[in-house]
Amino acid sequence: MHGSDVLVVGSPGEHVGEEADALVTTNPEVALMVRTADCAPMALAAAEGVIGVTHGGWRGLLGGVVESTCTAMRRLGASRIELALGPSIRPCCYCFSSDDLDSVAEVLGESVRSHDRHGRPALDLPAAVAAAVARAGAELTFADPRCTGCAEVDGTPSFWSHRVRQDAERQAVVAWLN
Repeated sequence: MHGSDVLVVGSPGEHVGEEADALVTTNPEVALMVRTADCAPMALAAAEGVIGVTHGGWRGLLGGVVESTCTAMRRLGASRIELALGPSIRPCCYCFSSDDLDSVAEVLGESVRSHDRHGRPALDLPAAVAAAVARAGAELTFADPRCTGCAEVDGTPSFWSHRVRQDAERQAVVAWLN
């Protein structure tokens, strides 16, 4: 995990138990799922009946996971690829080392630089996703604005967060063709 490995799933159950950062399929009998804590959960779709799901941590984004997913989808016949970004950690809760931030900015641009709620350097993960999507020639059509670290409803956390609360549980993004 936290890389850019993509698996093409041709039939239900294929690749069960294998680790990858993204899955793609053209089979309407297959449901794709990746789990995330604070990383970026992404669902991708193309009108030609090609879908994908991607787990986007900063290392994966730096390593080209979005580009690799789009390439795999294009090999399956996708042309225009749309991407939806689910809830992920936001800069307010994502203090980040200056050296690592420099590495991400060098590849994905200055828009990834931000500050957390205490004024420390932070990674803007959604901005990094947007930059990766643009590099991949896809279109970001939806971005959930909620932060997995601090979003709450009635004082109860809305999402699990490994970074903020060391939660062991995970969210999932699931996609299928219908």
